[in-house]
Order: sequence, then structure tokens, then C-alpha cells
Amino acid sequence: MKNLILELFERNKNIDSDLPNKFLADEFIEKLFNLLYISGGVQYKTIDEFRSEFGQLEVLFCELLLTSRTTEKNAEKFCLDFFEELPSIYSQTLLDAQAILDFDPAAHSLGEVLQVYPGFYAIAVYRISSYLWQNTHTSLARLFAEKAHSKTGIDLHPGAQIGEAFAIDHGTGIVIGETTVIGRNVKIYQGVTLGALSVSKENASKKRHPTIEDNVVIYGNATILGGATVIGRESVIGGNVWLTASVPPNSLVFHKSEIKIKNNIPFDEPINFII
Repeated sequence: MKNLILELFERNKNIDSDLPNKFLADEFIEKLFNLLYISGGVQYKTIDEFRSEFGQLEVLFCELLLTSRTTEKNAEKFCLDFFEELPSIYSQTLLDAQAILDFDPAAHSLGEVLQVYPGFYAIAVYRISSYLWQNTHTSLARLFAEKAHSKTGIDLHPGAQIGEAFAIDHGTGIVIGETTVIGRNVKIYQGVTLGALSVSKENASKKRHPTIEDNVVIYGNATILGGATVIGRESVIGGNVWLTASVPPNSLVFHKSEIKIKNNIPFDEPINFII
């Protein structure tokens, strides 16, 4: 058995060797999130301590880039660019956090959203991953996104375009595909899928996922598919709705439930439960 494992190791050790180190990626994104949103105002008593921690993160990020075969010169430049862009990304995420606070009656403070809401964690990591994706560091972007996915059950592809003040409530089971376009002030509940009608590899370069315009609310377990599908602004998509066609602005889309009152007349046929 030992020899077999060694043989497999030798055979497979160079597969995807250009990918960044996953363990470093997980460590970096966790430390960065904790520094920005959780421990910054509590753990560090002085601005110098805060700067020192950021300095350590810069070293870790540069090391992470080098594991993806980025040259030392390019790694140092992109590391500098990334940390210069970070305040802008941070500001975007605070708009997302405020949107969650304003939308969810169960949220009592901004700090609560930042520290305990899985939807915010997923969005914050998405914002960071999206910047990397747009700047050709796609493998690292995917590693960060998958870290958030495994932690929260929310799958936000870093290639998706998501506008400001994006709110996720509960979140578990949400899937947002690579070519999805989402406008401003959009709110999404658990189990929503913004997916593709076709998974054919030849369509990889085409827009496969829907467009969601501004101020749309999508309730739990709704499924919206197709690159040509557009959900018009100000629309509300009800729970469990299945859509593969566009709807105009200000639409209300829902399943109609039927309610019948039981009476004393026995059923013509027995009710059989099959499990």
C-alpha cells in the first residue's frame, strides 16, 4: 500500500502545479477577513499594531502569489496594487453590510452583520475574489471563493458582476454563476440559483447566466436560468419559482397556492403514502 501511494504521488505531483498553495490561500483570506471585520477594533490597541499585522499579511500575500509561479517582480507589484485597492473593496463591503442590516429585521447592529452573518462573509470574500479575477489571478480568485463556499454553503463565482448594496439573507444553498450580472440593491434568500440553461463546454465563452436588474428581491429556492433571461428592475420573484424567460420591470412572479377546506365526506379512494 505504501509503495502504491508513493507511486501515485510521483505520478500526480505536477498536476495543476501552477495553482497557488491552497493552505496559504485559506490562511490569508481568514486572516484578512478577521483583521478587517472582527479583531481590528478589539485586538489591536494602537495603529502601529494594526499596521504591523497588515505588513505580515502583505508578506503572506506575496508568498501566496509566488506559489502560483508569478515572478518575484510581478508578485511584489500586484501585492502593492492589491493593498492599494483594498480600501475601495472594504468600502464596498460596508455598503453590503448596511444593506443586510437595513433589510433584515433580525439584525440588530452592523457589528453583528460583520461578525456572524454568513451572507456577509460570502459577499466580502466575493468582492476580494472579483478583484483578483478581473486582474487575471483567476486561480487564486477561485481558491478564495471556494473557501467561502465551503464555510457558508454560498457559491458566488468571482467572475459574476454584482452591484453595490447586495444583501443575502440566510444564504445556504445559493448558487450564482460565472456570467451572472446583478444590479444595485438586490436581495436574495437561501437556495436561490442563478444558473445556466446549458452546461455544454462549447458555451464556456458565452453569457450563460441571467441578468438581475436594480432593486430586485428573489425569495427562497427560486431558480432563474439562461444568459438571455433578464429580471426587470423593482421586480419580486417568489419562493420556488422556476424561470427561463425574462420578466419586465415591476413584475411580481409567484406560484399560486390553493387552499381547500376539509369536510366530513370520506375520500373515494384511500390515501396511500409511499416512501
